[in-house]
This record gives sequence, structure tokens and C-alpha cells, in this order.
Amino acid sequence: MVTTIQIEEKENHPQYAGFWIRFGAWAIDSVILGIPLLFFSNIIFALFISSMEIPNELLLDPASINALSDSEILSLLGSIMTAFFGTMAVCMFISLFYYSLFHASKWQATIGKKLLGLKVEDLKGNKLSFWRSLGRYIVSSLLSGILLIGFILAAFTEKKQALHDLIVGSIVVRK
Repeated sequence: MVTTIQIEEKENHPQYAGFWIRFGAWAIDSVILGIPLLFFSNIIFALFISSMEIPNELLLDPASINALSDSEILSLLGSIMTAFFGTMAVCMFISLFYYSLFHASKWQATIGKKLLGLKVEDLKGNKLSFWRSLGRYIVSSLLSGILLIGFILAAFTEKKQALHDLIVGSIVVRK
């Protein structure tokens, strides 16, 4: 039989999500987001490349690159770099909105977190605003990726918070 004190204690102290279950949610989200982005990025890159002026002889015989002048090679390289970084920017933008919108939604979780029964909230148990969720993703992308220290930190903090959670004042809990 559960006493009233045990029920109140459970309500006041949420069960924080640890490193490995959060990692599992991230892996699920990576597949859900990664497969469409791979397809989409190939299309974007192909569109960029198809709009470039590549000499016909280079398409027929890649060894003919030796016949190109330095300025033609630099122009070609610049176009390829533009295609690459343009594609990366579009993919980063989509990822940014995927995480920000889902964490600020009524689910309070990405699809991976939802499947594993997790949600993101502020320290008072409220839903994150879009702007706090956006900040959480940006901080996560910029700081936590450095040697993964920001993510590993979740294994050692009392509320199992990663670096980005500590900075923006969020927690990940089990529903």
C-alpha cells in the first residue's frame, strides 16, 4: 500500500533521466532526422553542383583537370565549397528547428525522447519556451560537443543535467 507521503515525495522529486537513456533518445532522433536529411542534402548538393559551370571535358575525363588553369580550378573549388557549406547550413537549420520546436511543444520532447518516455522541462517543472529551447540546442551544439564533456557531465550531476541543461536551466525527466 502506498502512503500519502510517498506519493507527495514522488511528485516533488521527478525521476531524472540519466546519460544512457538520453543517449538512446539521441540515437533514435539521429536516425529519424538523419535519414531524411541525408536524402535531402544529396538533392541540395546535386542542385548546387548542377548549377555550376563545369567544363565538359572534365565531366568526360576527370584526369583533364590538369588542362585547367589555376583560376578555373579555384573557381570550381569555390563552387564545390559553396555547395558543401550551403548544404550543411540547410541541414543545421532543419536540425535546429526539429529540436527547438519539439522541446517547446506540448510533448516537451523530440520523437526519440517521447518513445523512451522522457520530457524536457525547466527547473520548476514547466514547459520550455521556444526561445529557451532554441538556446538549449545552440548551447548544446556549440559547447557540449567539445570532447562530449558537456554530455558526459549528465552522469555526474545531481539532477543528471548536461552542460546545456545547466546553462539554460532545464532538466530531462521520465514521465
